[in-house]
Amino acid sequence: MPFPQTQSLAECRHRRVQPPSHQTPSAKSPKKSGPYSKSATKPSPLPRPYEPPLFLFFSSTSPSRSNTCKTQAAGGLISAALLSLPGASSYYRGGLTLYTLESRIAFAGWTAENVKGYSGPTPDVVKGLAEHTRETLRSTYCVSESGTAGPTGGKTRNRTPGYVALAVASEKGCSVREVESGMSGMSGMSGREENMVRFAVEGLRFVRDVIRGEGKL
Repeated sequence: MPFPQTQSLAECRHRRVQPPSHQTPSAKSPKKSGPYSKSATKPSPLPRPYEPPLFLFFSSTSPSRSNTCKTQAAGGLISAALLSLPGASSYYRGGLTLYTLESRIAFAGWTAENVKGYSGPTPDVVKGLAEHTRETLRSTYCVSESGTAGPTGGKTRNRTPGYVALAVASEKGCSVREVESGMSGMSGMSGREENMVRFAVEGLRFVRDVIRGEGKL
């Protein structure tokens, strides 16, 4: 099959398609919107699981204070948020994402008895995990969270999407807090992400409150 004949440059110029009347030839094509662009209709909340005032607080925290975190439902977002600050090594001792019961046996001192009596996230569960992790890493504070991000859940309060139990342990004791985001997570992945970010923010707030002396210990 013969190749089609090429057109001359003059013919190409003659047949050049002109832009619509409302657009000039020099107009730039619109940029594609991505998850981090200003024009994105619904950017992912995952890259920024924090509030600027919280980060200003942690960035000015004395280097003599070390923090650790144990996270489950937030999927490591508390650690990611703290580590995104320059100089994080001066206050961040380490973190664990204990998403399964098996990981709690391996790294958090759980036994078969803990697994046998497990009924979901509770203040007692996160309290024990926070105390164990703080003692293991010898940190000043340790925040622990466990909740139900959704979209699936159960019939009890602590199995309802949007519920999270929090604990902050220090040498003075351990304080617990329960939060319900009010977001069921039933809107699909975005609802689950929103709960995860909310859990991380609440965990950071709790640590801040305890350091300030506003959290009960």
